[in-house]
Amino acid sequence: MERLPTHPGERPHESDASPGPARTAPPTPPPPATAAVDARGIVTEWSEGARQLLGYPPSEVVGQPAARLLADDAGTAGAAALRDAAGRERWSGTVALRHRDGRRLRRELLAHRRTAEGPVTEWLVVSAVTGTPEGQTPADTPEGEAAEGEAAGGGTSGSEAAGSGTSGSGRLGEWAFRQAPCVMAVFDADLRLVRANAGMEQVLSLTEDQMRGMRLPEIVPHPVSDETEAKMRRVLEGGGPQQLRAGAGPAGTGANDGWSTSLVPLEDPAGHVRAVCLAAHQRLQEHLARQRMLLLSEASARIGTTADSGRTAQELADIAVPGLADFAAVDLLDAPRHGGAPSPAAPARPLAATRTAVRSVLDDGPTASAADTAGTKTLYPALSPVARCLAQGHGALYDAADPDLLRWARQDPGAARLLGSTTHSVMVVPMRAHGATLGVALFGRHRHAEPFETDDLWLAEELTAKAAVSIHTARRDSREHTSTMTLQRSLLPQTLPDQGALAIATRYLPAGTRAGVGGDWFDVIPLSGARVALVVGDVVGHGIRASATMGRLRTAVRTLADVDLPPDELLTHLDDLVLHLSADESGTDDTAESAGGIGTTCLYAVYDPVSRHCALARAGHPPPAAVTPDGAVRFLDVPAGPPLGLGGLPFETFETELPEGSLLALYTDGLLAARDHDIDEALDKMFAALARPAKTLDTVCDRVLTAMLTHRPDDDIALLVARTRALHADRVAAWDLASDPAVVARARKHATEQLTAWGLDDAAFITELTVSELVTNAIRYGRPPIQLRLIHEASTLTCEVFDSSSTAPHMRRARTFDEGGRGLLLVGQLARRWGTRHALTGKTVWAEQSLSPG
Repeated sequence: MERLPTHPGERPHESDASPGPARTAPPTPPPPATAAVDARGIVTEWSEGARQLLGYPPSEVVGQPAARLLADDAGTAGAAALRDAAGRERWSGTVALRHRDGRRLRRELLAHRRTAEGPVTEWLVVSAVTGTPEGQTPADTPEGEAAEGEAAGGGTSGSEAAGSGTSGSGRLGEWAFRQAPCVMAVFDADLRLVRANAGMEQVLSLTEDQMRGMRLPEIVPHPVSDETEAKMRRVLEGGGPQQLRAGAGPAGTGANDGWSTSLVPLEDPAGHVRAVCLAAHQRLQEHLARQRMLLLSEASARIGTTADSGRTAQELADIAVPGLADFAAVDLLDAPRHGGAPSPAAPARPLAATRTAVRSVLDDGPTASAADTAGTKTLYPALSPVARCLAQGHGALYDAADPDLLRWARQDPGAARLLGSTTHSVMVVPMRAHGATLGVALFGRHRHAEPFETDDLWLAEELTAKAAVSIHTARRDSREHTSTMTLQRSLLPQTLPDQGALAIATRYLPAGTRAGVGGDWFDVIPLSGARVALVVGDVVGHGIRASATMGRLRTAVRTLADVDLPPDELLTHLDDLVLHLSADESGTDDTAESAGGIGTTCLYAVYDPVSRHCALARAGHPPPAAVTPDGAVRFLDVPAGPPLGLGGLPFETFETELPEGSLLALYTDGLLAARDHDIDEALDKMFAALARPAKTLDTVCDRVLTAMLTHRPDDDIALLVARTRALHADRVAAWDLASDPAVVARARKHATEQLTAWGLDDAAFITELTVSELVTNAIRYGRPPIQLRLIHEASTLTCEVFDSSSTAPHMRRARTFDEGGRGLLLVGQLARRWGTRHALTGKTVWAEQSLSPG
């Protein structure tokens, strides 16, 4: 191939051209004209080439509107060019300019949007060919003359090209250069482009005329262009051929776009380097494989970020478009199908699904209707490609002419709208996870020229499988969460029991994380003698296991509380129960959630409104807070004790007297485990919220939670707030009795007179019988001292008899001829409930009866 000129006006070298008259060497080409124009249209930079082109020195142009450089009648065209450039990264076109001496020049300009220092955006305008004065044709210019000379002297006919002459070989070389299946360009000794083939024009979307005379960084402002030019300079300096792993692609392309570039010196017959040839080709298969791997890696971080099935489906569509397809639609079956191996036959009935997610590269066009159908119902015919793929359990590729696809489009108008008239390649991929078919994903191409390949189907199946696993897991977790919440709610108190010792308000907040509901619980248990037990506990772990363990422990606490055990003894028995549960489950699993509750914490408190004493014990649980009526807040100094399930360590009871109207706050550690503050700050906030006066205890609970939490908690929270009440002396009557059977009648008389004073004459008969039986048993089987006590609450009357013996009475059924043994049976029949509670010395036998509203 004959040597290409190093400048548009330069002629071939004498040694390369056919004999002819000598030609004068062309003058040194002027530097390219460059200027910078900011977003307001003000010139900010003016090069020497621009001065030579239009005659204006920088002092007359910089800081002035660029519109002043346009010809007078070209303002409209300039405004149109600006509108055309809006929102684009690059613009090219012909503009009429005004020379300083008044001449008009028509110029081919190339403008790149660039970001200067700071947030300002400006345009870099480049032109490298000589301007044409108004009215002068290109043939009048030196370049035009050269072009005509080449056309006249260097051109050959088609017949000559087919021959073996020198001119025919040159023409074949020209054709080979222009039509080479790669990007090729020639840069002269000044590294300005003098030739570019069709591949270069196609990749950069610029013609050879638009690029001629420009340096590569001016054509494609990009760091890769700078690197390429540096290597081209090395070639010119004798460094030999150079290689790059990146090539000059469209604006913004770089090493990751799969280009491989070779830079080769072009030498004259004397061996002098006159120019550089750039040849670049795209490693398509390697590039596509890398892109698929990158897309799959990106999907690992972007698909399944939430437990929302709809969000996961949309994430699948978003990751597939435009990286894999031009549009994507995800449909989830209304009734997911479960089973083993898929059937090879299509289902006999249509399949119902809901379009959950759509994504398209176009704002309008063939897939606009698909975007409009998101959230609507879709019915797939029995023999459609979707139904067949779902039945077979694997994806399939279809082209636009596939008979199955055409038949489906004819049967289903929705499919016709989804696919559109320009879609040429379709993939249908079922969404399967853990033996269940959840839905189907559809992918199509109408902008990509290449049809889907087998590797594309593999990638689509990988992406779809990841989304399916996330959706299946989310649905399973949602079902488990719902079941756990239902179980947890059912095991917590549905209503607070009727009792007069404490005013109570409670709150329960499940954890807001995927770990699920934990095993926190609270309880309020009425005891004998108008007393009330308060319980707050926290089972280790989350989920159904933790909730079930919580239910076991709550039932055990209620059972032990009915026996009227002191707080420390109750926790000891509860500790033994946890050890037994752990031993029963030790052979099934090693996980913490199956450890039978080992590590569970619990706080148990008993309040007596008659004495205003409160006895408490805790097993590794946070201490309760108490607020006196004057607003002072403090922690009750309850010994910590070990968590339940450790065994062998004692628990201690702490007793204190609480003034009437005091506030008790029992809670689980989730309240203090907020992420945005430390423990000291959390305690300060809780104390401040408890100390503020409030009309209701519900207000106190809300204040505490509002002050402590700024988001859904990471752990469950149980909060119980109680305000103490007192039974004053006018509601309690007590008599010391001698250990003499004759005192029984006097005890009945004391009880009857007290009931009359309280206005409870209707309860006299049952009370007399109860007092008679309990006092008789204390005298007969117990030891002095003996005391009778009546407690009158709002709706309950309690009769208690104390003696110093630890022997508890037992109900039995008397035989026909037995003289005794029927007393406690009668008491059990007439009283609402009865029982025995033990103290350090002695016992108290009690019986409660309900009072009618009258």
